[in-house]
Amino acid sequence: MNAVDIPNKRKIHETTMPKIGGLAMATGALVPILFWSSMDHFIQSILAGASIVVIFGFLDDIKNLGYKTKFTGQIAAALIVILYGGVKIQYLGTLLPDGSLLADPFSIPLTLIFIVGITNAINLSDGLDGLAGGISILTFIGIGYLAYLSNNSAILLIAVAVTGAIFGFLRFNTFPAVIFMGDAGSQALGFMAAVLSISITQSNPPFCAVLPLLLTGFPVLDTLTVMTERIIAHKSPFVADKRHFHHRLLDLGFFHTEAVLLIYIFQALLVTAAVLLRFFSEWFILIIYLIFSGTIIYCFLTAKKAGTRLARLSWFDKSIKGRLKILKEKKVIIKISFKTIYNGIPLLLLATAFIPVNIPIYFSIFSIIACILILASILFKKKRLCNILRLCLYISIPFLIFISESTPVPWINSSMTQIYNLSFGFLVFFVIMTLKFTKRQHGFKTTPMDFLILFVALIVPNFPAVYFDNNHLGLITAKIIVFLFSYEVIIGELRGESGKLGAATAGTFMVIFIKGFT
Repeated sequence: MNAVDIPNKRKIHETTMPKIGGLAMATGALVPILFWSSMDHFIQSILAGASIVVIFGFLDDIKNLGYKTKFTGQIAAALIVILYGGVKIQYLGTLLPDGSLLADPFSIPLTLIFIVGITNAINLSDGLDGLAGGISILTFIGIGYLAYLSNNSAILLIAVAVTGAIFGFLRFNTFPAVIFMGDAGSQALGFMAAVLSISITQSNPPFCAVLPLLLTGFPVLDTLTVMTERIIAHKSPFVADKRHFHHRLLDLGFFHTEAVLLIYIFQALLVTAAVLLRFFSEWFILIIYLIFSGTIIYCFLTAKKAGTRLARLSWFDKSIKGRLKILKEKKVIIKISFKTIYNGIPLLLLATAFIPVNIPIYFSIFSIIACILILASILFKKKRLCNILRLCLYISIPFLIFISESTPVPWINSSMTQIYNLSFGFLVFFVIMTLKFTKRQHGFKTTPMDFLILFVALIVPNFPAVYFDNNHLGLITAKIIVFLFSYEVIIGELRGESGKLGAATAGTFMVIFIKGFT
């Protein structure tokens, strides 16, 4: 099908790369939406519009469509959600007198421009490995959180489904990537982010009407800056070049992963601001965004004018990094960090098994089956042990965490709970250190995606008012991610020698089984 990205002077990668990740993400997000959504006009319009964007994007990945053809598909998709789904920018809060609403002759064109603009902004940000996907994950986390606060289950479901699909894709797209999302993926993410950000603010007027600007803030700033510079230079705003912020960070001397991580941080700040300032006035949000944008642009222009380059041979590189390199060569750090998680994570899982006051019978039965499967693999099929461990852990950990948070035993006091919760953050640090200093060539390694893991594990749970039926939804999600991510790292480091880990895990399942019948 020729769905490959061929290197050229403007692009960063040096080898031909497949770009069908967008189709995989679209499929991964579609399945849970079809199974769990109520398929009203809103959901139907989003699915129809996203399908059009994916189809046109995939055709562009194959045949390199002109910008007029791409705009045609994007406009058609936007009109479907506007006219059939009822997604319109009408409420602008304090930007309009007395909270009045925009009439359709103004609302429809404004909504169309915003949706098409964000669709292309995310698409244009897809210039480094993992960049567009990471930015989008942060955006959808913010949208999902706002949807949760407003009890908007439809938007929450879509945001969670898309976030999960991106996480799965980023496993293969972070530097060095082995697959690209292509225009089918990046345009679909931009389209969904635009539609959902409009919907969550327009259907919940107490939220600031300009929050979509913060939720999609960095790609918007990048796109507007680049297009303005092209117009000033008497060039078409749609001609590709190397003026994007990620190109400029590379020109300043940042490594590929450093540039991606820095943009992640900028976007995370904007998304966090959107959550924390969701009830502030529209004028205040606009001022905050203008200050942020002006600071970013000023720093880039000043650096370019002065010919600034990041000094790679500074005292920090010589003293700190030099010593860390010695420790890495002697394997001191990796030994300490890996032993910490190798012993700590299984012990933490065992401790979690004692927290629920009751274990459902069906979970207890599953646990004894998992225990038998693991022990049988240790004795007879060691080559299958890693896959059996993954299967059992991926099924059991989410449920175990949920019931431990839902119905803890009465003897656990607040101090014990605090120590238990802090242990997750403590172990995450050593997981990241293990990834950083590992000598493995395959499997999980440290990437900018680790920042996203830390953001979900440490920042999201501390957003205010994150409760789900008296349970800390953010904390539940964070603990699940920490456990699954940590076990992947441990299994990868063991390089197939997972017998002791399997025995410890089987012991935990036995504890769960016994608790279910006591």
